[in-house]
Amino acid sequence: MTEILQQLSGGFTNFTWQQGVMIVIGLVLIYLAIKKEYEPMLLLPIGFGAIMANIPLSAAVGPEGFLTTLYNIGIANELFPILVFVGVGAMIDFTPLLRQPVMLFFGAAAQFGIFAAMLMASATGFFNIREAAAIGIIGAADGPTSIYVGKLYAPAYIGAITVAAYSYMALVPLIQPPVIKLLTTKAERRIHMDQDFTLETSKTVKILFPIIVTIVSGFVAPLSVPLIGGLMFGNLVRECGVLERLSQAAQNELSNLVTLLLGLTIGSTMMADKFIRLETLMIMGIGLIAFIFDTAGGVVFAKVINLFLKKKINPIIGACGISAFPMSSRIAQRIAQQEDPTNFILMPAIGANVSGQIGSIIAGAVILALLA
Repeated sequence: MTEILQQLSGGFTNFTWQQGVMIVIGLVLIYLAIKKEYEPMLLLPIGFGAIMANIPLSAAVGPEGFLTTLYNIGIANELFPILVFVGVGAMIDFTPLLRQPVMLFFGAAAQFGIFAAMLMASATGFFNIREAAAIGIIGAADGPTSIYVGKLYAPAYIGAITVAAYSYMALVPLIQPPVIKLLTTKAERRIHMDQDFTLETSKTVKILFPIIVTIVSGFVAPLSVPLIGGLMFGNLVRECGVLERLSQAAQNELSNLVTLLLGLTIGSTMMADKFIRLETLMIMGIGLIAFIFDTAGGVVFAKVINLFLKKKINPIIGACGISAFPMSSRIAQRIAQQEDPTNFILMPAIGANVSGQIGSIIAGAVILALLA
């Protein structure tokens, strides 16, 4: 009888205040997902996974726990991030970028925050150079890339890195507008950009684009092949015209299922003994600074380019070079129309935004190559 009582009360007697804090954090993430609709597809399962992982003696984690099994088959071998990119690639229409290839430069310029955050994390003395690099990737506003690099170079902080990356992606509507308005004038935000909506992009170009990007990126940064290949394969399935059912499956069933499992698995890494530490707060803070630097870097780059152009680029476009697609381009359009209701910059913004998807992967691969 005594043994039965001990087993039934084990959850209460082994409960620590740190686990209580993590359960509250899980509840907060669920609240933000449901009430505020901040990245609900990810924050809700992450929050629930954190709750399950922090219940004392939980059978969901550990050698035979199903969350640990999911981690081993989905995160430890990078499978989930790659499958997420297949789904994302099937959703993306690269036509705005193909109409204005110059937007690729904004996808590159907006990665400045990655390297700034990397140097900042390294300078704290709490993280080695590889861990600092993984923390810097938060600035890419790209969850799968953060997971991919974090698993390789900072497995001890994978939970904090992932939560920071996805949380700040959800908060892009709050983070970007103040930075954009601080760095631009009202006149700059009112700049109209020429857009030829009648310009056709041939099917051949749309098919060749993902193939060429994969090959070129692979030669430049071979470590980018899994992620860029997954993204571009999903896009090729979309554009080829002969795999419509698979394209729809990748956009819906595959993307939804993998995202759900990914969220639960990431939540399971947020165990109290690994998460409640000073380093976690530092990662969250540096991640926020990285997002700000990314936005600022893109805007400043656009302003510098404008010094040499007759037809000016709206600097708001520069902020769209991050990988938070399509949220960042929608924010850019909203800010532009607040200043001038007749100003439509959505298509160039989307072009910069999708280039940010490519730029973040390349930046992550370069960091992996340099520190390999």
